[in-house]
Amino acid sequence: MTGKDMQNPFKLGFGLMRLPKLDSGEIDIPQMCEMVDRFIAAGGTYFDTAYVYDGGKSEAAFKAAVSDRYPRDAYTLATKLKVDARGVRDAAGARQELDTSLERTGAGYVDYYLLHALQRSNFQQYEEYGLWGYMKELKESGRIRHWGFSFHSDPELLEMLLTRHPEAEFVQLQINYADWENPGVASRQNYEICQAHGKPVVIMEPVKGGVLADPIPTVRAVFDAEGSGRSYASWALRYASSLDNVLAVLSGMSDLSQMEDNLSTMQHFRPLDEAERLLIKQAQAALNEDKSIPCTACHYCTEGCPMQIPIPEIFNVINRRRGSAEFRTLREYSIVTQGRGRVSECIACGQCESVCPQHLEIIRLLQDCRWLEG
Repeated sequence: MTGKDMQNPFKLGFGLMRLPKLDSGEIDIPQMCEMVDRFIAAGGTYFDTAYVYDGGKSEAAFKAAVSDRYPRDAYTLATKLKVDARGVRDAAGARQELDTSLERTGAGYVDYYLLHALQRSNFQQYEEYGLWGYMKELKESGRIRHWGFSFHSDPELLEMLLTRHPEAEFVQLQINYADWENPGVASRQNYEICQAHGKPVVIMEPVKGGVLADPIPTVRAVFDAEGSGRSYASWALRYASSLDNVLAVLSGMSDLSQMEDNLSTMQHFRPLDEAERLLIKQAQAALNEDKSIPCTACHYCTEGCPMQIPIPEIFNVINRRRGSAEFRTLREYSIVTQGRGRVSECIACGQCESVCPQHLEIIRLLQDCRWLEG
């Protein structure tokens, strides 16, 4: 199976990591159904979830909104196997994840199955558990159609993995205009390595967890001056989608308005022209001057935090304070930490840093936030 064989002319993928929520915190299934209906009606087919997303509720929501309501040939499903998922401590537990995912999703088989979030802290476990060979077995058995891995680490590790495992069919990478030359994410270098190995790419975080949908004022000014009135998110989506050999560009849409905006950009997609690429370069220059904490609120850091510190929410408070002199910082900090851990309770265990896709120095950043407690 070549990259060309896997291509889909409609590049937008529906990421199921940041689904709409009710006030109770549960997934808003009726709104999700509306979003799914619009997505499929527009030509979308690619849905991306994972064994660990929302404690498994994301996969169950997929069943309620997609597989229970549409024939199997109307969609393609991507989900993921994670070696350090909660309760998974050995190879047998890792291999059991697919059975659970198939039961939750009701899909019958998985179109795109991924080894999840490979990085320096965990890649050896995937080797030790024999999961690369397991993926080939699953494909041969027909339980999955294609397989690859999602990646959150440095180019040297990616080069090693693709050299050692050339049978992997695709790679999922974090790519957006903010991280193209970010040494902590290395979007450009990792993308170029995949191209050199002939691997199509699934793009995650094209809007950087929503950061580029509501960027800092200096970035907004760049796009506002262009005068077309396009949304800030549309610029980020078009940047990622203009790259070659892209299987899907995932967007974690949280409400119907975000779905409509993304569809307006991607349904009749037009790659960036030269003048628009210059605008992106101006936006990148403005971001390089920004001192905000580049957290995407993926919440990987909070899943295993022994002190239950709401790290992304605290960083968001700090970032919003930097964007507005009138922001009520201490009040907002009290709200986000109510009933949960505070920055002073961090025990510097390092669990958060070992799983952070952005490779942030979370312990130091939390220490810098201690002034919030007086």
